[in-house]
Amino acid sequence: MRERIDEEVSVVMYYSARRGLAQPHIMSWRNEEYEVGEIGYHHKINHGKTLKHVFEFVDKTHSYWFRLVFDTNNLHWVLEVVSDGNVN
Repeated sequence: MRERIDEEVSVVMYYSARRGLAQPHIMSWRNEEYEVGEIGYHHKINHGKTLKHVFEFVDKTHSYWFRLVFDTNNLHWVLEVVSDGNVN
């Protein structure tokens, strides 16, 4: 089931200078840690002067899908949506 969350979460981020790549690595939400698996989608959104990075990914176990947003203005991460893959 897909559920709107809109909660701030803790994130460990990975950066590779060689690859020029910055992305979430581990997300902590509701006392659980989720290791980022495959990132299926990454895009940027401008809200006025604020740039936001949106990451959509599955966890390493392919149990959950997440939409995670990084706000470059305040450097906060917000979990917007989560899905367990079930339609009902």
